[in-house]
Amino acid sequence: MPMYQPSTRREADMKLDSHVLDLETAVKDDILGGGCGVISTAFALEKLDLKIMIEELESMDMPTVFICPISLEPMQDPVTLCTGQTYERSNILKWFSLGHYTCPTTMQELWDDSVTPNKTLQQLIYSWFSQKYLTMKKRSEDVQGRVKEVLENLKKVKGQARVQALKELRQVVQAHGTAKKTVVENGGIGLISSLLGPFTTHAVGSEVIGVLVNLNLDLNSMSDLLQPAKISLMVDILNEGSIETKINCTRLIGMLMEGNDFASANVASLSLLVGLLRLVKDKKHRNGVLAGLSLLKTICSRESVRNSFVNVGAVPQLVELMPGLNNECLESVLYILELLSSIPEGRLALKDCPNTIPNVVKLLMKASENCTQFALSILWAICKFAPEECASLAVDAGLAAKLLLVIQSGYNPVLKQRSAELLKLCSLNYTATIFISKCKLTRTIQ
Repeated sequence: MPMYQPSTRREADMKLDSHVLDLETAVKDDILGGGCGVISTAFALEKLDLKIMIEELESMDMPTVFICPISLEPMQDPVTLCTGQTYERSNILKWFSLGHYTCPTTMQELWDDSVTPNKTLQQLIYSWFSQKYLTMKKRSEDVQGRVKEVLENLKKVKGQARVQALKELRQVVQAHGTAKKTVVENGGIGLISSLLGPFTTHAVGSEVIGVLVNLNLDLNSMSDLLQPAKISLMVDILNEGSIETKINCTRLIGMLMEGNDFASANVASLSLLVGLLRLVKDKKHRNGVLAGLSLLKTICSRESVRNSFVNVGAVPQLVELMPGLNNECLESVLYILELLSSIPEGRLALKDCPNTIPNVVKLLMKASENCTQFALSILWAICKFAPEECASLAVDAGLAAKLLLVIQSGYNPVLKQRSAELLKLCSLNYTATIFISKCKLTRTIQ
């Protein structure tokens, strides 16, 4: 909403305060803002509620002359003071009730505390909101009508015509909230889902997925989409589609798996895991990286899946992915690696990856506290797993100094305790003198 700036009052304000305008002049001179054109008289047929219109058009930019300088909200009952400034009636009366007898905008003392209804401005406000509201409603009705036509069309057409109909529907539901509601209310989810199957082309499947990912799916719809043939098609499209299609597939599968343990166990095929790894490695598309990591977190929460994920080479690929990621993506990668470090195969893969320890040590105290927590957990797991080999590598990578920083930080006591235990574990293979020299610690820290 525009902020009120009393020092830069528009010429329109002066005209409105002097009551020289009728509605047509105001619109023609563009005083209402936004190039409204000729005012529709449709609202005269049915009295529209200004309060409701303001609430539904809240996010729309509006002329600053409509804004009360006190509340910075659109005025419904504007009144003008003797200073010529206009306010919402309830706001200025509250100002007076607090013992203020000045104009809030100019801070002039009032020589007359009466308020005069600004009927011209009130009529302009009502007219502007009425026109915008009716235009919005008309557009909404047009969208609803078009959605119904497309849904009926989908029952008849095939081939390229079906692809084009689905593409139009996808674009409409992405742009209009009313379109999503219309699809749901007219049985569109079931119709669109029925187009997915073992013989569905990828062109049709990509558009179907693009529509479904924008809708609120109920339990029955999700159960239908979890059929093996449909999941298999989604995974195939994820592996072969465009980047937009890959992201849509990932998000849709994530929606189906959310809070559904059965789905998590049955959806997580090797082909899906490989497809997601390809997606997250494509750093040119940040949205794809984030969507892929989000789904991998969900999948890896199932312990039975972790061994399969390790077997497809996930650990070294995720370790190499870390440099250059933002904090949100880093947290996701470290969270997944921490889960994988809970199984022997995961710990072995982390140990055997040459960049695990250097990359993880660098993240201590460098990103978020969550990143530090996950990093400590991973380092503890692999150093405990192979202390003689990994502890020395960690010390050479600068782990000891980082652990001392964590211990002295404002992090929670659990992290500090884990840091102290890891520091002790790393020191077991050294004499005190050698350990201190290895750590390159100053005499003060010693």
